[in-house]
Amino acid sequence: MAKPSPGDDLVARDRACVWHPYAPPQAAPLFAVESAQGVHIHLSDGRALLDGMSSWWSAIHGYRHPRIEHALREQLARMPHVMFGGLTHEPAVRLCERLVALSPRGLERVFLCDSGSVAVEVAIKVAFQYWLSRGEPQRRRLLTVRGGYHGDTFATMAVCDPVGGMHDFFRGVLADHVFAERPSCRYDEAFEERHIADLAEKLARHHDELAAVILEPIVQGAGGMWFYAPGYLRRLRALCDEYDVLLIFDEIATGFGRTGEMFGADHARISPDILCLGKALTGGTLTLAATLVREAVSDAIGNGEPGALMHGPTFMANPLACAAANASLDLLEDQTWRTRVKEIEAGLREGLEPCRAAPGVADVRVLGAVGVVELEQPVDMSVIQPAFVAQGVWVRPFGRLVYLMPPYVTESEQVAQLTAAVRAVVVQ
Repeated sequence: MAKPSPGDDLVARDRACVWHPYAPPQAAPLFAVESAQGVHIHLSDGRALLDGMSSWWSAIHGYRHPRIEHALREQLARMPHVMFGGLTHEPAVRLCERLVALSPRGLERVFLCDSGSVAVEVAIKVAFQYWLSRGEPQRRRLLTVRGGYHGDTFATMAVCDPVGGMHDFFRGVLADHVFAERPSCRYDEAFEERHIADLAEKLARHHDELAAVILEPIVQGAGGMWFYAPGYLRRLRALCDEYDVLLIFDEIATGFGRTGEMFGADHARISPDILCLGKALTGGTLTLAATLVREAVSDAIGNGEPGALMHGPTFMANPLACAAANASLDLLEDQTWRTRVKEIEAGLREGLEPCRAAPGVADVRVLGAVGVVELEQPVDMSVIQPAFVAQGVWVRPFGRLVYLMPPYVTESEQVAQLTAAVRAVVVQ
């Protein structure tokens, strides 16, 4: 009889008291992790899994990158944390300066916070408070598109997909916002006015009560992994200007190179009024997010009542997280990530394309370091998750989507291993 491993004991202890995300009180299947290094997750039973998820899209440089760890050790020796109310520090100021310089033009003010959901909460609050400061309190609704995902807190759930999203059962307790059809033009398809007609009509009809339009640029993430044409964003920017409505881009998933450009907005060469960043900001090392705002918007709030943005997370601008973020940006500055993302994109296209003809597959699409196999029916996680582990990879599908978002340091042969695992599990 096989002797129980330390991982078995850890899983048993976990099930006695831990509640995991998007899971019942006792999560299953569950795998105990001993360590992570580079692009591999090492399980307690000795198996090593090639990571195809970048830890929910955040660990873009892989695990335990020496330059990020060096920055953390240096910062820890000086100051792990200090409140940001009335105090400031070098890691935060330097990070904000760099984000202003790196982001689409015109975003001059940075609010640092704890997580992607909070960054979107801050963006929504900024939009509402902007119109209050301008004497238009009736502007308290948002316009967004179906198929979106913006977070798990209540304000963010209210702008997630209202029908197919994971939060549809909260309807009735969430704020009532305006939803338009999702962009129907694929990324490589020429944009036409008909692709945005529904949103344009709703913007024209509701603009007097709208604070902002919010959406994920180029790639809709957890709401469906849908890629759409840059021309849609250019036309949306013009419509928001025409109707004097703020434009919020949620780049929690798309920011920092994932789509082949530094930001999703860069595909269209436009700037939003408010930009949300997170996930890969620290290279997946610590939680940190940011909301960037045009100065005209922040000035309006500063000149209105009460003269301040009414938000203040306890751990905002955490020095350790800011140090990790600065080190991650250092790694992105050499621009080699662009070549790596292109190589990953090529590998994903080649490796996933054979799935297109398989029974039960609805679509295959790839953009940057994102590869998606959309199925006709939802996956059974109790079956498909262990199947991927048996293939030696960590891939966590959801709904009808089997997708890969590997770290940028993933080598070509490792991308081939990931796509081969997808073919082995999906193509039966």
